[in-house]
Amino acid sequence: MNSAAEFAGLDCAALPPRPVHLAIGMFDGVHRGHRTVIEAAVTSARQAGGVAAVLTFFPHPSAIFRRDDCTQLILPAAAKRRVLETLGVEAIITEPFTPEFSQIPAEEFLPLLRAKLPRLAGIYVGENWRFGRGRRGDAALLVREGRAGGISVFTAARVSWDGKPISSTRIRSLLVKGDVAAANKLLGYAYFAEGVVKPGKRLGRQLGFPTLNLDWAPECRPALGVYAVEVRGIDGRDRRNAVANFGLRPTVEPGATEPRLEVHVLGDCPFGEGDALLVDWRQFLRPEVRFAGVEQLQAQIARDRDAAAAFFAR
Repeated sequence: MNSAAEFAGLDCAALPPRPVHLAIGMFDGVHRGHRTVIEAAVTSARQAGGVAAVLTFFPHPSAIFRRDDCTQLILPAAAKRRVLETLGVEAIITEPFTPEFSQIPAEEFLPLLRAKLPRLAGIYVGENWRFGRGRRGDAALLVREGRAGGISVFTAARVSWDGKPISSTRIRSLLVKGDVAAANKLLGYAYFAEGVVKPGKRLGRQLGFPTLNLDWAPECRPALGVYAVEVRGIDGRDRRNAVANFGLRPTVEPGATEPRLEVHVLGDCPFGEGDALLVDWRQFLRPEVRFAGVEQLQAQIARDRDAAAAFFAR
């Protein structure tokens, strides 16, 4: 997998001097619906000897229009980049979504792209994508403007699952309920955490269940609880089945306010402090609860380990 070049905004003169095939969208989660847009850009770029690029935005527009109720992103920037790279994207352009940018008239958006990206050959968007001041711009406007400027415009139909359109909103709802199995079906890959193992209090080791403590703080938090997960090195090697707790640890740390991700590997563990890991979430096992004491917690952890092992043995 090649690393994608990253650009902080549309002033990206360092793009390779080839035709640019540009997928545009927020693409939070890079789910199955997003992939139809992005894969179309990648395919066209390869066929034409061009550059497959993505134009996305940060922060989420809700930070401008709904400051008291901002959308919590599914993936942080690094994780989003990782998924985009698996699709063959060569360049990722992240345009700052500022109040000034939000006020660009829809009719001026394509001329702006052409000025910033003179080799722009094609634009790829979802059929429901909106842009410009007041969200007045739509795919039909892009098609008309693109035709006049010699730029092809591809619009992808919405993708459905179980009879309902796939959306980032729908996936967020599943994650906050802990239904990672359903979320994974909509994403098209396993929801994952990415972080570095940091020192812990070694309580898990004292209880007979040593854990890897990951430095991970997502915006859109999955439900607190215990999950069957797979853990692997940042390079994808040394994959191991595991059981994870994402929670506040109320039995041993009453009053904690920030959840922590702790992973116990089933079997031998090749990982340790300082290792950069990816954790793929597979199945919700139970919600987090407070136990009367450490002995009850220890017995439940043993049951959680067995439940995770049974899940992977299916």
